[in-house]
This record gives sequence, structure tokens and C-alpha cells, in this order.
Amino acid sequence: MSRSPSPARGGRGTVLNPASRFERLEVDREPWTTLEDPSPRTRFYRDASRTLLVTNDSPDVGLDVGINPYRGCEHGCVYCFARPNHEYLGFSAGLDFESRILVKEDAPSLLREALRRPSWRPRTIMLSGVTDPYQPVERRLRITRRCLEVLAEARNPASLITKNHAVTRDLDLLGELARHEAVAVTLSVTTLRRGLQRVMEPRTSTPLRRLDAIRVLSGAGIPVGVNLAPVIPGLNDEEIPAILEAAAEAGARWAGYILLRLPHGVKSLFEHWLEEHFPDRKEKVMSRIRETYGGKLYDGTYGVRGKGKGAYADQIKGLFRATVRKLGLQGPPELSAASFRPPPPAGQLSLF
Repeated sequence: MSRSPSPARGGRGTVLNPASRFERLEVDREPWTTLEDPSPRTRFYRDASRTLLVTNDSPDVGLDVGINPYRGCEHGCVYCFARPNHEYLGFSAGLDFESRILVKEDAPSLLREALRRPSWRPRTIMLSGVTDPYQPVERRLRITRRCLEVLAEARNPASLITKNHAVTRDLDLLGELARHEAVAVTLSVTTLRRGLQRVMEPRTSTPLRRLDAIRVLSGAGIPVGVNLAPVIPGLNDEEIPAILEAAAEAGARWAGYILLRLPHGVKSLFEHWLEEHFPDRKEKVMSRIRETYGGKLYDGTYGVRGKGKGAYADQIKGLFRATVRKLGLQGPPELSAASFRPPPPAGQLSLF
């Protein structure tokens, strides 16, 4: 039997802060100095980007336009495939990713400008494509909410994915978009075990709160689904049926899953985390991951990343599909841009 995981130190997913892979110089520190303060104060930096919408041409990502109000994520999910993106900013994919957050304060005004351009072709915008739009600081800064205000004014379709119950605070705006068949919300549920969630995703909403968010959204008439992300071979894959059943009972209409992705330095962060919290399962988990990626810990090939290949990956896929069929879960809805209208200039009164 696996022992209970040790608590996440300082509420962080990792205490490691390795050098960026882009750094030319690296200080070779003594082993006992490679761990950073496990509970550093989170710092927020202004992101002065003058463009907001990011486009995507990856064939295995469902949408082609996204908004990331924040770069870096306080949630601290140890497995997050977005961690290496922080290295482009000169930060570490480790502790920096969850404690050095860039904030796009001008996101709502930039979004308004983008949707007012004659060149804008109304289509679904994802919130967000990389980090969680409802991470804890959103409670104070309300950048995601203000972006939703613009989207609701314009009736531009939006797709949201989050691990945070805080999405329910925006029921009024989501409901307005739902009236025009222009919104879909997905809750990411990785485990039903509070102990596992607490150390793997330390600053996210608990599993019960995420299921409650599905229930609240569904009850308000807002299309909502569930995403099992990531499925970790040998750690949480056995929970696939239970998660899907709980989500369906709460009102989820559709479901998806993503197999664990470990690009670049996330591999070593995840392996260290296993050693710290699940040393008795580490070898089994790492072996299963290699089994699903052709002997490697990760394969970034389109169509393979996030789904894997081989017999064990097929078992996961089969279990997921069989449970989805049993529960009658469908795919996410097609969103409509038929009601789109360019938003008014900033400061001009508008009525939804």
C-alpha cells in the first residue's frame, strides 16, 4: 500500500528552482543550496505587451486564438507543461513559475481594440491557452472578469478552462454569453483524492470544490464539461471512471483527457516530486510514463503528445472511451459567433 504523501512545503508544487535552459552561465552550487525558500512571497510584475491575442496552429489543440491574462501560475501544479515557457522570460521553470507572475493589466483594453478592428473575424477565444485564468490573484485584479465583460459586450464566443471554483463568480457574464450560445466552460479535475491534490496542485480548488463549480455552472444553464488533465500513468489513471462519474453526476455534458506531458525541465521537477512524496511508487510511475511514450519520458510529436502510444496508452484511451459512452457524455458544443457585434469604444456606455 502506498503511504500518504508528505505535505507540499509552503504550499508550493516544487521547491526546486533550476537555471533556465537558455542561460549561458550557471552557478554550480552545493547540493544543499539547490533548494530555494519553499515559501517565498509571490511577486507580480507588469507585463507591458501591446498585443493580447495569441494564435495557435497546432493540429492537436482545439482552438486557434487564446488570451493569457497571466504568465506563470500561482496554482503551482508540479506537472504543468507550461512551466518551460517561463524560461523565455529569464525565470526558472521551477519555483519562479509559481512565485513570479507577470500580469497583463491592459488585457481588457487590448482585447477591446482587437475586437473592434475591421480585420477581426469573430471566432472562439480560449481563456486561457497556457496558465489558469482564475488563479488566486484574479480575486483581486479581476483581469479575466474584465476580459469577459468585453467578450459579453461583443457577444464573441469564449471557451474557458480552469481548476478553480472562482469561475462561478462570473456567472452573470457567462450567462450572458450562454444566451447567445457563445460560451463553454471546462473544469479540469485530476483526482478525487484530497491528499494527492494537496501536494500535486497545492493552490488549486479542492476536488469537491471543482465538482461543485460544475454543479453551479450547470444549474445556471452554462454549458460545462470536465477535463482529466493530466492522466498520470500509475498514479491517477485508476480514477478515470470515478472522476467521470462524479463530474457527470454534477452536470458535466462532455469530457476529455490529456496524458501527462513532461517537456524540457518539467521531467526533473516531476521526478524529484515523486521521490519526495511517492518514493514507493516512483519507479512504477516513471516506467509507465516511458511505456506510453515509446521508451521516452516525453514525445512532443503532434498526435502523440497528450495521448501517448502503445498498449498502455491504448488501455487508458479504452477505459476513458468506455466510461464516456456509459455515461452518455458528448463532445463540447459548437459555439456561435452569429450574434457578434464590435464592442463600443472604452468609456462608452453599452447595454448587454
